[in-house]
Amino acid sequence: MTRRQEPFAHLIAENGAELFEISPWQAFDGLSAGFTGRGGGVSEGMYHSLNCALHVDDQPEHVRVNRTRVAEANGFRFEDWTCGEQVHKAEVAVVTAADRGRGRNDRESAFADTDGLLTDVPGILLTSFYADCVPLYFFDPQRRVIGLAHAGWKGTVAEIARRMVEKMQAHYGSRVEDIQAAIGPCIGESRYEVNEVVMDQVRVLLEKEKGNESRSLADFSEDLGGGKALLNLKELNRHIMIRSGIRPENIQCTDWCTASRTDLFFSHRQEKGRTGRMASWIGWKEGGTFR
Repeated sequence: MTRRQEPFAHLIAENGAELFEISPWQAFDGLSAGFTGRGGGVSEGMYHSLNCALHVDDQPEHVRVNRTRVAEANGFRFEDWTCGEQVHKAEVAVVTAADRGRGRNDRESAFADTDGLLTDVPGILLTSFYADCVPLYFFDPQRRVIGLAHAGWKGTVAEIARRMVEKMQAHYGSRVEDIQAAIGPCIGESRYEVNEVVMDQVRVLLEKEKGNESRSLADFSEDLGGGKALLNLKELNRHIMIRSGIRPENIQCTDWCTASRTDLFFSHRQEKGRTGRMASWIGWKEGGTFR
């Protein structure tokens, strides 16, 4: 049996930033996409060292340096860094040329109440932030559309993955068979214990499905008894992507677990909330041509 190759390749950039690139997407000239680790930055204390988020009370000047290092390591400028103010919902924003750089310096200028971003503008670096939630990536090489979505359990059951696909179709004319997707490092199924409130919402999501492709709760969780369960957010988001029409062979899914590897990643659950945030990123470099 051939072992599946991990799509998120671990590397250290020349400027020291710890990165995890989506290796299969490197074949598309001009496209840069991946996830940051926790090493190679200037933040101190509990945020040591490549914290990329402003909402965790880190020193803003440290965060700006860290963001600059990530952007430059991937062929972009700090001025290209564009992000939303995430609220664990399923709102998706279309990013235009006039929006370049929103949220790079402060939270007030970021896209408010937004967990999904889409653009077809070269030179914009879309970013979002994590410390166990699921980073979702979307890419249409035909329409040259790129996108990111932040999916905690609330965003997952709100089907932000489906909302991203629908927005790509409605706004950009994307064909779902052309869409490439990826699921990045997050808390793994062996570490993500949830209560009955969460599982009830997963049940509601699955009960909406009809036909032979319907899946059961047991396909995405392990019952621990006492109203507790282990939930597989990666597989649940992959399922939603497939139900939205993305071809299974077009979905890259990582094995990295943020809670198991706090030497590489920040983990809100493992570090009891006293930690920094990684960033997902995706951007199409100006002058790049997709092959």
